[in-house]
Amino acid sequence: MAAQRLLVDIHTHVYLPRYASFLRSRSAAPRIFTRTTPTGTKEERLLILDDEPSGGRPIGAQYWDRDEKLKFMDRHGINVSIVSSANPWLDFLPASTAHQLAGELNEDLESYCSTSPSLSSSDTLKRLYGFGLLPLVPEVSINSLLEIVDQISKLPHLRGIIMGTRGIGNGLDDEALEPVWEAIAKAGLVVFLHPHYGVDSSAWGAKDNGHVLPLALGFTFETTTATTRLILSGVFDRHPTLRILLAHSGGALPQLSSRLASCIDHDPVVASRLKHDARYYLGKLYFDAVAYGPEELGFVSDVIGRSVFKYGSDADGFSSGTKKVVGSSRMLFGTDHPFFPPLKETDKWKSVTENLEAIESVEGWGEVEKENVRGGNAVRIFGLGS
Repeated sequence: MAAQRLLVDIHTHVYLPRYASFLRSRSAAPRIFTRTTPTGTKEERLLILDDEPSGGRPIGAQYWDRDEKLKFMDRHGINVSIVSSANPWLDFLPASTAHQLAGELNEDLESYCSTSPSLSSSDTLKRLYGFGLLPLVPEVSINSLLEIVDQISKLPHLRGIIMGTRGIGNGLDDEALEPVWEAIAKAGLVVFLHPHYGVDSSAWGAKDNGHVLPLALGFTFETTTATTRLILSGVFDRHPTLRILLAHSGGALPQLSSRLASCIDHDPVVASRLKHDARYYLGKLYFDAVAYGPEELGFVSDVIGRSVFKYGSDADGFSSGTKKVVGSSRMLFGTDHPFFPPLKETDKWKSVTENLEAIESVEGWGEVEKENVRGGNAVRIFGLGS
């Protein structure tokens, strides 16, 4: 099987057994607890936030069992997955505990991936790779973070770092993180920026709408805000090789990027801070293709392409066709497994089928672009098989 024909899932989560056991030992969120259902059976539930709707969500082996991950991949034709620990990572722990657990979980994930089967068509390509995690908590030392960056860079099956939006307590634009960004860029690791906290829950009102508003809107607004703060901090000017992959197709950032640019131009506090128009920086980012609709994916692709051709160095090469091609080169297929399971056990996961249908139906993408979003881009960006 040629590399460009691979289906690679770059947004797929795991609660490693060590982490799940740790959550079971806790009495407050985040935790895993057991309760009796109305029918009298026992079920485990994951409560990520204290005020989470519906008392959390039911979880099972698909959240931590590698065989279940591989069965899911086989059922949906996914050749390779780049697995990441799911939120809330280590955010709730004291610094010393977070550092120790980060090191252990990174080693666990390396084992999870390195002992996975090889792809049948390749002697070198494994079916599982991973994003490591950092002990990003208040009071952690920068040396501690740099030590874990170095650990991840030396674990051969970990190709990046999953990261929330709070940093060490003051957000990702915190100047204290400057040595961390430098180390990540130098190591060539991809940062997968993923939300967890959403926005103030009072915004959702008193009516019970389940998880819909926090996940569909809160998560995406969190990503949008965190990424905008990174842009405004100048981190992409200082570290032009830094590679950041945004969850959920970048939230609302593509839609709001011109409004952002206009506000910057009219604000004396930041008008001269950046080397480029704010829209330029969207062409420096990567975006998962977890948007569930071809129009949304096409729009994000157009915005990325515009960033390169109108605000970057390739303005002379602009055309509507080349804009689409360049935009697609920074988009990657994902499923968000094991979240959003089908309501019936016999159904396929809509997070797979709808995102694949969306990729197939984007107007202006040819077969080359579609195959690259499905897997070719991931092979290139993460150096899979090397």
